[in-house]
Amino acid sequence: MQITDVQQEEALKPLLRQAFRPLFLFGALFSLLAMLLWGLALSGLITLQPYGDLLFWHQHEMLFGFVAAIIVGFLLTAVQNWTGLRATHGGPLLWLTLVWLAARALMLLGGSLPGVLVAAVDLAFLPLAALLFGRILLKAGQSRNLFFVPVLLLLTACNALMHAGVILDQPLYSQHGMLNTIWLITLVMAIVSGRVLPMFTANGTQTPRIEAKPWLDNAALGALWLIFALHFVLLVSWLPANLMALLYATASLLCLWRLLRVKIWLTFRVPLLWSLHIACYFIPVGLALFAAKAAGLAVSQSTAIHALTAGAMGVMILAMIARVSLGHTGRMLQPKPVMAAAFVLLIAAVLLRVLAQWLPGFALYWYQLAIGGWVLAFGCYCLVYWPVLTTPRADGRPG
Repeated sequence: MQITDVQQEEALKPLLRQAFRPLFLFGALFSLLAMLLWGLALSGLITLQPYGDLLFWHQHEMLFGFVAAIIVGFLLTAVQNWTGLRATHGGPLLWLTLVWLAARALMLLGGSLPGVLVAAVDLAFLPLAALLFGRILLKAGQSRNLFFVPVLLLLTACNALMHAGVILDQPLYSQHGMLNTIWLITLVMAIVSGRVLPMFTANGTQTPRIEAKPWLDNAALGALWLIFALHFVLLVSWLPANLMALLYATASLLCLWRLLRVKIWLTFRVPLLWSLHIACYFIPVGLALFAAKAAGLAVSQSTAIHALTAGAMGVMILAMIARVSLGHTGRMLQPKPVMAAAFVLLIAAVLLRVLAQWLPGFALYWYQLAIGGWVLAFGCYCLVYWPVLTTPRADGRPG
């Protein structure tokens, strides 16, 4: 389907032809910069005075700076495939990207500015993306993927909670917003991976596609919906710890069962596949760690959180943007060999961060190694994919 005028397309800078181009590139660059600054500040080598405080900035920016940019880039790219209509590009995409960039600058440098100003700029990004995304689906008369609009708005509400904690000097609000964000994004990852992982695995390994078990999918996603809802309405603190441990453990086992059916062992020759599979396995790992903490075992909340954030989100993002950036620029799904090393580096970094509380020696030492692995992994992506994302499609088609 010809969905755009070729001459108009050629007049556009390649970086503004599809949302994944600027948001994947700048999102990855920002993640390695933010992690580098975090590591230097933890070591006492630099002093940062961002909006909120250093810990708040790290928590907020890895979720609403990095992860949110990739989610929006993915959705505003996928909607073109889903509808056949031209997705956000050109001027609207430039303004969306500038809003995101302005928010990152204010979060880092706006510690002395009025909190309401910083929050207003930062909170504008996701609703604007929801508007751009939703209008294309409505124009095409499609409803199946409209659920992503309320998801983006729920994420905005979680972001507002984090900002309210800073503005009102109520850190518990910020923690509540952060945890809600993590559970909601975990739920979205489980939904999306359940859709694409069997298809990607079958196509990439030339094996029969695993048939879905609707009852298993509904049970796993239902457990994750329940976890998010209980956190969102603050019922978690009122429920017996053993009951929450049982819920986390049940969700972990159900998610693990879903993954085992897709047979990771078939993918070990395909880096774009095994990296995505391993990312998904961090979801049941994170749930199991939350179960262990709720059951009274020696597991810190930070450890459990990083299994879901650095592990599931970080590795899934690197695997997906490495794949999408090739497919949507008309290239074969064969990344350069250095990307396999980048996947290994990132997975090793996550394991160091998750296991840090049980490793011998100072935890800060393991944190710094983990930060270094993250920076190198996303640095590889930026170096390899810069020419991919800033030049026209290899097949000459628009986009």
